[in-house]
Amino acid sequence: MSPDDKVTPLRPKRPCPECGKPSARETYPFCSARCKDIDLNRWLKGAYVIPARDDEEETDGDPPK
Repeated sequence: MSPDDKVTPLRPKRPCPECGKPSARETYPFCSARCKDIDLNRWLKGAYVIPARDDEEETDGDPPK
């Protein structure tokens, strides 16, 4: 294998979800530790929420009869 051969990266390059700069390998998918910490802070504050419908009943995991 020569050094001129192209190596396929394991992950595709994507922009940072916080600022749009190219992502870095050490902090993937973010570009820096700062953007990674911003995202973590949003999760911890509850800014990211998965909406639930009010008409869903609580179940104990059993399928409906």
